[in-house]
Amino acid sequence: MSTKSNPVEEALAVAARSASVATEPHGTAHALPVKRIAPPGRLHALNLRELADYSELLYFLVWREIKVRYKQTVIGAGWAVIQPVATMLVFTLFFGRLAKIPSGGIPYPLFFYAALLPWTYFAGALSGATTSVVENQRVITKVYFPRVLLPLSAVFSGLVDFAIALVLLAGMALYYRVTPGPWLVFLPAFLLLAMLTALGAGLWLAALNALYRDVRYVMPFLVQFWLFASPVAYPSSLVPERWRTLYGLNPMVGVIDGFRWSVTGQNAPSWGLVAASASAVLVMLIVGLWYFRRMEATVADVV
Repeated sequence: MSTKSNPVEEALAVAARSASVATEPHGTAHALPVKRIAPPGRLHALNLRELADYSELLYFLVWREIKVRYKQTVIGAGWAVIQPVATMLVFTLFFGRLAKIPSGGIPYPLFFYAALLPWTYFAGALSGATTSVVENQRVITKVYFPRVLLPLSAVFSGLVDFAIALVLLAGMALYYRVTPGPWLVFLPAFLLLAMLTALGAGLWLAALNALYRDVRYVMPFLVQFWLFASPVAYPSSLVPERWRTLYGLNPMVGVIDGFRWSVTGQNAPSWGLVAASASAVLVMLIVGLWYFRRMEATVADVV
């Protein structure tokens, strides 16, 4: 009965056989087939079947990310709730109470937290994806596997923190007597949009970070700027009408407005903004994949 071989083990086995041939006495070595693995240079050559073959490796990478994140911590996964709650309290005080930012009839703590939840996930996934290639430089220089699994693992590992913080959001909705409606079914779609946004931008930044280490110094500023350019602390209705389409090119605008509406059922998003955000995500993902695959051919030499 034949069993399916692991791609990683197959690559290591080929390398081991080649090494054994090199150590044999002169004239006794036998010609062995050499399997050369090289990343293709075109986007459409992205091998989805190959990614499926490495699904176990993706699971291991995700699990490792989660374990390292909370290793030797006292509170552990509780930080997934403490950090957004502390941020919510600060923003509620300064933006909700002092600045009196309108919240469209929604209690400001719920208004802010419903937007902070997808934003926190996106920011964490983006930062993890950006540094994923450099942090795994010892692995990628020794064995072949699809490098796209590294930023992809950062995107998936953030879902654990998201799920924990989502429980608190449900509790806040009950506290403020906000009853979920049929629009809640759209919440997974907006979460998927956030995942694709983090992956698209993360692929681009991961490739740049492998080539130019200046990217890690730019990341905190980029994330902070992106936060204030997204409707987290304020509603999109404050943006002048003539700037709405341009504003919607920020993919997180559609994600945050849609996520907030899915939870509260109030202030339905402008579907024009959502369409603009989805289009921006699609372009970002295609360009990110193209650039990452182009970098993949030389990343082991420069990382």
